Amino acid sequence: MPYFSSSAIDYAEYDDATSTLRIWFTSSDGPYDYYGVPRHHYEGLCAATSKGRYFNDHIRDRYGGR
Repeated sequence: MPYFSSSAIDYAEYDDATSTLRIWFTSSDGPYDYYGVPRHHYEGLCAATSKGRYFNDHIRDRYGGR
C-alpha cells in the first residue's frame, strides 16, 4: 500500500479481484471504498503529481462507494 505525500490523500490500495479502490483521506478517520474502478485509475492516482486533482478528475462522483 503506497503512502502519498499529499495534502488530500494519505494512502490507497487496490483489490484486483473486486476492482475496489480503497482510499484513506487526510481529513477522515477511515477508508472509503470505490467499486468498479479500473486498475489504470489506481495506477494513475499513484503516479499523479496531484493526488487530489487526479481523484477529483477521474474517480470522485464516477464510481459508487462508501
